[in-house]
Amino acid sequence: MDVYGIIAKKRDGKKLRREEIDFLVSDFTQDKIRDYQMSAFLMAVCINGMDEEETHFLTESMLHSGQILDLSFIDAPKIDKHSTGGVGDKVSLILAPLLASCGVVVPMISGRGLGHTGGTLDKLESIPGFRTTLSLKEFKESLRRIGVAIIGQTHEIAPADKKIYALRDVTATVESIPLIVGSIMSKKLASGCDGIVFDVKVGNGAFMRKLDDAERLAKAMISVAKRMGRRAAAVFTSMDEPLGFAVGNALEVVECIECLRGESPRDLWEVTEALGVQMLLMAEVSSDKEEARKVLKRKIENGEALEKFKEMVENQGGDSRAIDDYSRLPRAKLVLQVKAERDGFLKAVDTLRVGQLCIELGGGRKLISDQIDPAVGFIFEKKIGDRVERGEVVASVHASDESLGKKAALDLKEALVFSDTAVKPLQRIIGFLN
Repeated sequence: MDVYGIIAKKRDGKKLRREEIDFLVSDFTQDKIRDYQMSAFLMAVCINGMDEEETHFLTESMLHSGQILDLSFIDAPKIDKHSTGGVGDKVSLILAPLLASCGVVVPMISGRGLGHTGGTLDKLESIPGFRTTLSLKEFKESLRRIGVAIIGQTHEIAPADKKIYALRDVTATVESIPLIVGSIMSKKLASGCDGIVFDVKVGNGAFMRKLDDAERLAKAMISVAKRMGRRAAAVFTSMDEPLGFAVGNALEVVECIECLRGESPRDLWEVTEALGVQMLLMAEVSSDKEEARKVLKRKIENGEALEKFKEMVENQGGDSRAIDDYSRLPRAKLVLQVKAERDGFLKAVDTLRVGQLCIELGGGRKLISDQIDPAVGFIFEKKIGDRVERGEVVASVHASDESLGKKAALDLKEALVFSDTAVKPLQRIIGFLN
């Protein structure tokens, strides 16, 4: 086949055949197609899009570029969860062990921080010794033995995605929905799961700022999943303020542990519960939403969810003593308070800016090669709708460098908007899609 012809065809807005997409993905993975040619193709897709069938073909080609795990030897429902990314989004650390304690196997292949959003792997690696680089053999054995494992993408899983994403990140083609679907679904379907629940973020701290765009993405992911014989559902959640109170890797781990102890911020538990209910229904462990809520609450209250988290940490080489002794987790050198300069109500949060400020503190990456400081970040004291008095602490900055900490504290004030009149709390759960 002719690479030039395929690029030109998509440039002109024409539909590609399965064979053309297979050829392009396969030969690029094998280094037979140049980066500049694939970059041209990605831009053509970004501009002209792909229809439902083309998106399915692309995902399938990327999926079959590597290994697809067979977990049929495990006699239990296998349900995964994927978030489109947000600030303070730590739900996977709570949800995976919680669902495993309910008898659902959770095979989770996760990612690192992307842009202003935090990464599940980065959070877990703030626990001393925690390994996210299990071999596929270790991954499968962990799932068989304790029902849960969270790892990063290995070289065997969807290698086409790894190569293609590296180009998307530097060619302004990250936002293309067909390319997002291909990237997410090729990894998730390779994990051997029976079904996937998507947490699709919407708002000023999400990649999808408008609900219409979030719905288009969710429909595309669900369509591909069902075409490949998997169950799928989506929950739309607001990212117009950070989720929970903590932003930053080790700080978020502490908040997750507290949630597993039954002491969760209301909004964090609301999102965790909504996703957990969908996973239990999908796994047919619960027959209705009310029963599913009771199951989740019971596993928190009787300590089984926290115990499963300890099992997961120990199984992946982490120091489980840190779960009871937070001093074993990375701690910032200094903590700076951010105080309100007026009376009023917290009206809005520039969540994108909060994520960017965390990166500037060292809590995320500007370049792939950057080292993360797991100790830094923010602890918020107020949520949208809360009453604030002048001089009251609204947030704290955890920093390892005094000048960076002081700058972040000043900038954080600019990210918070106050009102003289009462404001409604943020509605976290926006909707559902099956």
